[in-house]
Amino acid sequence: MGLPSVAQQPPVREQRQRQVVVPSSPGESVPEVRVAAGVSTYVRFNAPIDRVSLEVEGRATRFKLVDPGEYTLTLEPSVEPAPGERLLVRVRYKDGGAPAHAALALVSHPTLVDKEVEVVRRPRTVEALEARLSHVEAELVSLKDQCVRSGLPNLAFSGVLDSKDVRAKPFFGKPAPGYKGGLEPGPGTGYRGTLWAMVVVRVRNRPGQPAWAPGAARLTSVKGTPVKVLSVHMEKPQLQPGEFALVAVMVEPPASNEVLFQLELVDTEGGRLLPITEVAL
Repeated sequence: MGLPSVAQQPPVREQRQRQVVVPSSPGESVPEVRVAAGVSTYVRFNAPIDRVSLEVEGRATRFKLVDPGEYTLTLEPSVEPAPGERLLVRVRYKDGGAPAHAALALVSHPTLVDKEVEVVRRPRTVEALEARLSHVEAELVSLKDQCVRSGLPNLAFSGVLDSKDVRAKPFFGKPAPGYKGGLEPGPGTGYRGTLWAMVVVRVRNRPGQPAWAPGAARLTSVKGTPVKVLSVHMEKPQLQPGEFALVAVMVEPPASNEVLFQLELVDTEGGRLLPITEVAL
């Protein structure tokens, strides 16, 4: 008689605690984290992470648990990586430091599993800090110059800002039909003078959406007549999930007497836009 079959048990792996360093340049290899099916791996970051930005390869089909926190990430695979397979994890830091993202490669090992992993960024050298400081100072000078050139005081100095026939039209912007981009327009005002015009509208970024900032804009009348856009500004650098802010779009005065327009705000990367209808100007 044959012996009764015995169910194959998963291998018992030694659990380890260790530290990995986030790559500081694209040429460096992504650190590996050893995971196993049915074992929770606790990843701790030394800076807050943006949970919305988390990307885990195979998240929907390969994991029993993916739980991001403010500084932590808990992972439990239901199906572990095959020998030689690497499942990539990527998340953005909130603090604006460098590198901006942390990347890890989840792998399997026949005898080891990483139970706790501390993820750190390599301390920056004096030379790197000085280079970063110079870059930030240059950006600050550029932003100050942009504010001066685009501000209302400069309009006054140039003679464009006059009080003749200036009118303001309040409106409540609505998203274009079928829009599902995660942004919400709100109340606004259209200003039109003889030599200048501006649309100011409140925009809200819905909870659970990526951070957003406008990089460009398009304004057209309901009849399709384009209006030249001069500049786009927002009162804060970025809209985080759940936040709202005013967006100001400087334009040339429309040539026609049309008063209803559609405004399209495009993000800084050119991919996520907000089409706003019923804009009065």
